[in-house]
Amino acid sequence: MAAHHVLPRGAFAGQRALVTGGGTGLGLAISTRLGLLGATIVCASRSQHHHATLVQRGEEHGFRVLSRPLDVREPDQVRTLVEEVVPELGGLDVLINNAAGNFIRPALKMSPRAFATVIDIALNGVFYVSREVGRVMERQGSGAIVNITAPYAFSGKPGVVHSACAKAGVDTMTRTLAAEWAPHGIRVNAVSPGPFQTAGAAQRLWPSEEIEEAIRKEIALGRFGDVEEVAEVVCYLASPAAAWITGAVWSVTGGWDLPQPMGGLDLRSIGRRRDSPPKGQ
Repeated sequence: MAAHHVLPRGAFAGQRALVTGGGTGLGLAISTRLGLLGATIVCASRSQHHHATLVQRGEEHGFRVLSRPLDVREPDQVRTLVEEVVPELGGLDVLINNAAGNFIRPALKMSPRAFATVIDIALNGVFYVSREVGRVMERQGSGAIVNITAPYAFSGKPGVVHSACAKAGVDTMTRTLAAEWAPHGIRVNAVSPGPFQTAGAAQRLWPSEEIEEAIRKEIALGRFGDVEEVAEVVCYLASPAAAWITGAVWSVTGGWDLPQPMGGLDLRSIGRRRDSPPKGQ
């Protein structure tokens, strides 16, 4: 399903945006949309090979892409990246903390190293990048940060204890930094996507048709999201159109995080005449 574009052409004209994990999946969709709306994109991830599609799109559509290697788990790498691109671009206006790691693993079978790795990428990395870019935005007196979190950060989810703990931290970090950095003109928000279709997500999280169908049945609107739909919401929160929004964590899930009918019942198959009250009334 194609996303409905709510932002006008040129919404990010002249702005400079850093997107971690910006060459694949949701990151690629966000980077592309920001570029099409006028931004210069700094695409940063561990493998620059993943940036090829975005670089090509920039050449085709006329937006600038800086491809940079970055492991968000390494504070020195983060600092070096920011110190290199800020003089070249003159500043940074937007940060999208998209880099993450996730896989299904029961807690009793998860190694300490596996747990720590996801925490390091999806929580510590968000702080390292936010801190360095936040210092730039503080000097500018303005900036917008959007973090990518997850619905189970609040509820928990069996099989992803590492990611759930990391994303819970990101939710709290989002609100904390929003309050702390508002006096500097920096807005900090988050988007919490439900299941959306990308090759990487399918391989890691719903590797079979049976699992995919079971997840689909949990989504109130009855379908997986489109990556472009999620990207549009992320871009909106980063845009001047959302200038009075900060500290928000927006659920973009198709209702995946809503309560399910008792016993998994299909309520459409249960009916009674409108003028027939239930017994006892």
